[in-house]
Amino acid sequence: MALTATKQQQERKALFALAIPMILSNITVPLLGLVDTGVIGHLPEAYFLGATAVGAMIITFITWFCGFLRMSTSGLAAQAYGSDDRQQILLVLSRGLVVAFIIGLIMIVLQAPYINASLWLSGGSEQVQFYARQYTEIRIWGFPAALANLVILGWLLGLHKAKLAMWLLIVTNVVNLSLDLLFVLGFNWQIMGIAVATLIAEYSSLLLGLYFVAKTLNIHHRDLVKTLADTKNTLFSKADFSPYLKLNRDIVIRTLCLEICFVFITFQGARLGDTVVAANAILLNFLLLISFGLDGIAYGAEARVGRAKGAKDASALSLAVNTALKYNFAFAIVYSLFFYLFGLAFINMLSDIPDVVSYASEFLPWIIALPILACWCYLYDGVYIGLTEAATMRNSMVISTFVCFFPCWFILQGYGNHGIWAAFCLFMVARGVTLFYHFNKNKHRFC
Repeated sequence: MALTATKQQQERKALFALAIPMILSNITVPLLGLVDTGVIGHLPEAYFLGATAVGAMIITFITWFCGFLRMSTSGLAAQAYGSDDRQQILLVLSRGLVVAFIIGLIMIVLQAPYINASLWLSGGSEQVQFYARQYTEIRIWGFPAALANLVILGWLLGLHKAKLAMWLLIVTNVVNLSLDLLFVLGFNWQIMGIAVATLIAEYSSLLLGLYFVAKTLNIHHRDLVKTLADTKNTLFSKADFSPYLKLNRDIVIRTLCLEICFVFITFQGARLGDTVVAANAILLNFLLLISFGLDGIAYGAEARVGRAKGAKDASALSLAVNTALKYNFAFAIVYSLFFYLFGLAFINMLSDIPDVVSYASEFLPWIIALPILACWCYLYDGVYIGLTEAATMRNSMVISTFVCFFPCWFILQGYGNHGIWAAFCLFMVARGVTLFYHFNKNKHRFC
């Protein structure tokens, strides 16, 4: 009994050593979004905020779609770390960076048709369309850096370097925040200022991330390229690359389904009017604040579960999942209480347009409920990333999107924006339930 209690205490300490830095740093990401929203939300017209929401969604559709770069890198690096395979650790990083740069360059080449098609789909007023285009035409040049940063972040997390990952995110967002204030409030560049600030921050983050990689590998940063190049002979070998493609294929399908739901909320709001899309932009920032905080626990679970699988330790796997579940739910309750107490004050901080404030306040109860409804799917996503069981994540997301979200919205569309948010809450519940069921039915075969 004492031995079990000791193991539980050790697992709790290991989880929090990974989770707390990621919670603190992850919160800076949506806080930056809240600052962006607050700066733009105090401009005189709602279409500025609506355009920022649409433009940001067009960009984040690709970065979230390419979330497989972080997820697969994190899971594979954690397993390589658990089996103490330095060559595989280098290979995971090199392959991820090459794929990231290729996708980033392709998006720059194809920017015109991508932006035109996205704005056509989004709808919205003439002003929303104009400023959203201005935003995306600047931000799109940051794709190579933004996608490479996903790889570096996942790699650091997989190697249990949570403090380095924390500083990477914090420094990046401080740079972004400082430039936001300078360009928008100081230079009066409006939406263009937000876009330029983020672009500069993304490339600053890449330089800092590469420095952290060199530090982790215990080499001089000038030797980093040579060290990674040493993996070129096995980088795309069929034996290693085929499982990598299969893993990422499943994560891509999973992420695409999630993206479709978020884009639908933003674009459907745009079609309901400038006030609706502006209010939903505020609410989606609250959702990001929730998700990035809960993802801190999930990131810790990724690393611990991946390490247990790499070491083929079934008891460590069960202990990691059970410990993460308990503290994940505790954090969810804290988030719900936070938005119950301070949600209205945050809305008023983010906009002083009366119609936007009033409309967003009407939907605050959905945000209060979401942490408890959604915490399960965030945690089990982390578990399955650590296990590199992407096919299960894919199946869960497909079911939740096309059997739950869209049918529920279709039934509830007469309730307008409330129907959208009700369908989204049910979608998050469906994700958690399907993953919970699968894990408990199959956990004996994971190690």
